[in-house]
Amino acid sequence: MTATRRLGTLDVSAIGLGAMPLSVEGRPDEERAVATVHAALDAGLTLIDTADSYHWHADEYGHNERLVARALAAYGPGADRVLVATKGGRGRPGDGSWTVDGDPAHLKRACEGSLRRLGVEAIGLYQQHHPDPRVPYEDSLGAVRELYDEGKIRAAGISNVSVEQVRQARGILGDALVSVQNRYSPTFLQHRPVLDLCTELGLAFLPWSPLGGIGRADAVGGGAVGGGAFAEVAAGRGVSPQRVALAWLLAASPVMLPIPGASRPETIRDSAAAAELVLTEEELAVLSVVGGAAARG
Repeated sequence: MTATRRLGTLDVSAIGLGAMPLSVEGRPDEERAVATVHAALDAGLTLIDTADSYHWHADEYGHNERLVARALAAYGPGADRVLVATKGGRGRPGDGSWTVDGDPAHLKRACEGSLRRLGVEAIGLYQQHHPDPRVPYEDSLGAVRELYDEGKIRAAGISNVSVEQVRQARGILGDALVSVQNRYSPTFLQHRPVLDLCTELGLAFLPWSPLGGIGRADAVGGGAVGGGAFAEVAAGRGVSPQRVALAWLLAASPVMLPIPGASRPETIRDSAAAAELVLTEEELAVLSVVGGAAARG
């Protein structure tokens, strides 16, 4: 049985699929993209993270949501147990850049569009993608609260936030708030205070780019992080450094719920197996020292 973790009122797989690589620059063709989603489901994953802004060209807004919906529809029995988490509040004009729009009216329109593209009556988890410095955060959160009260979303999440913004969101959204999605990996630990607050409050913490830095050239450990302690532990276990990194993240907190990206079936199968990899106290101690040093360096 696949290991699970709590996300609001639901138990979902301890590892989710970050679907962004299936739609942005360098994406695979649709056949391989769908095969990747199906491989995730075959491996027991029941959480897929997407967003309306996960696309490449300016005229294909919502590409990733439509792709995920098609892949789930083609899977057949079992697809209905998958929680699809999407996001609104960012844009991509097609030149590789990202924009932010936290206007309440935009968030409401974005949610309606996501509902149509995903083909659902209510979105399982709707996340405000990024605070907009031009819009009071309480106004953006108020729009998300209204979507929840109207039954258009079943749970709410926030992303790219500070400790103060988590507390603010908790005050406005109450029990509707179930998750926080910030960047976090063995070599990017700056949001540890946010993770600690999520652990305290029982909010699921979905680290984006959870494998960032694994295999990257770094002075720590005599070369790449993935070629140092993580690779050494991986070699001893007969697994990939990426799988070790995800297991290390899972051990960091009971609310940790990594969503590694993948664009190939074999990649997500390897990531899914991290939920069954239990690292020893000695391994965790070594990896925590190396990961922390890499993040500081």
